[in-house]
Amino acid sequence: MREKQEVGLTVVKEKDISEWYTQLLQKAELIEYSDVSGCYIIRPRAYFIWEQIQKFLDKKFKESGVKNSYFPLFIPESLLKKESEHVEGFSPEVAWVTETGETKLNERLAVRPTSETIMYASYAKWIRSYKDVPLRLNQWNNVIRWEFKHPVPFLRSREFLWQEGHSAFATEKAAREEANEILSYYEECYKELLAIPTLKGKKSEKEKFAGAVFSLSLEAFLPNGKAAQACTSHHLGRNFSKAFDVGFLDAEGKRQLVYQNSWGFSTRSIGIMLMIHSDDKGLVLPPTLAENKVVIVPIFFDPTREKVLKKCKDVEKVLKSFNAFLDERNEYTPGWKYNEWELKGVPLRIELGPKDLEKDQVVLVRRDTGKKEFVKVSELKKKVEESLDEMQSDLYKKAEKFLNESIMEVSDWKGFEKAMKEKKIALAPWCGDEGCETEIKDKTEGAKSLNIPFSSEMKGKRCFHCNQETKVVCYFAKSY
Repeated sequence: MREKQEVGLTVVKEKDISEWYTQLLQKAELIEYSDVSGCYIIRPRAYFIWEQIQKFLDKKFKESGVKNSYFPLFIPESLLKKESEHVEGFSPEVAWVTETGETKLNERLAVRPTSETIMYASYAKWIRSYKDVPLRLNQWNNVIRWEFKHPVPFLRSREFLWQEGHSAFATEKAAREEANEILSYYEECYKELLAIPTLKGKKSEKEKFAGAVFSLSLEAFLPNGKAAQACTSHHLGRNFSKAFDVGFLDAEGKRQLVYQNSWGFSTRSIGIMLMIHSDDKGLVLPPTLAENKVVIVPIFFDPTREKVLKKCKDVEKVLKSFNAFLDERNEYTPGWKYNEWELKGVPLRIELGPKDLEKDQVVLVRRDTGKKEFVKVSELKKKVEESLDEMQSDLYKKAEKFLNESIMEVSDWKGFEKAMKEKKIALAPWCGDEGCETEIKDKTEGAKSLNIPFSSEMKGKRCFHCNQETKVVCYFAKSY
């Protein structure tokens, strides 16, 4: 039998999280690097995770009345430029197609950074009457954003997968309600599927989506002391409907412009989940995201080999609903197998040897805690189900504890600097001014507002930075 080779992680997460993350992605067979910087091959183990996210959200969207569609990857420059604030916000990130073969194009084509402009040109054709709204479409696609210099797989990549929803309503009230409704779906996905708590709120004017009236977001906080915008839901008001003339005749025959929203959730969520839950042994997956929830590892000795193998196969059948699989490879020791499946994040391991056979039991091991239990085979299916539920819940509680302990309430600049030095989130009274936010970012080499919690209006306090009258409390941190 082969002993364990150098297949596991060789760095400690707390000491070098960047190298740890790089090794995790490759050794757990989640991504492969491509020849284009910032663009990655998503391997089956990681793509399965994305499929579970798709299923969860797609069901929510469809139950709400949203329909799926697909729009072209290429956007004519004339369309992209129709909404001035939008194009200004995205111009540094846009990749352009300028020629095909030896022929230069008459008009440059943008490789989709987001689809507002190409979709709303069609909305203007399709919406004519009040009976045509609401129009609520979603598409599962890829986008390209090329500005940054230091890509990080999943968290900050030049090409990524996402869903982008785009809605048109007759009234502002309906549009605003949907913006909050979608954010609640995203929050449920992070909590129920990815076992991750988030900070929910409204983006500052400086950080909102280019062309939006306001942007709502969920923000996650990672073990390296950086925040990551987890998803967004934008209320666009009539900014785009004015630019693209998306209007309708109301019941009285008067022409009205629609109110619009756009909203998106991307593969960044996978990177957030990996960073928060995984450990020095490798991948830790919430059971909801694991394709194989159980691995069965037999412990062989020649006299009892066939009996142990038969019992393991019986157990595999009993646990079929958990997509359990039996690792009966001869060339590896049980210890080697333990390390491999811990690295690849299988939530539960079942060990079964001659002594267990005699007692009609197995050893059940949880991936996240390493806790071992002796379980009678007759009780195994129920115990596996309970253990998976407990693991899902415990991962969320652990992440929630980390998030809560990472928030420091501050009231002045000294306290804010302390929070940033300790790589924490600062919750601070703030004036909300864009100029003030720019100065904060410059002074701290990158700390910026994450979002403003709902119901956070304040009176009687002064801004922690500029000492002007406080309008809100806001979360600040270094972030991706």
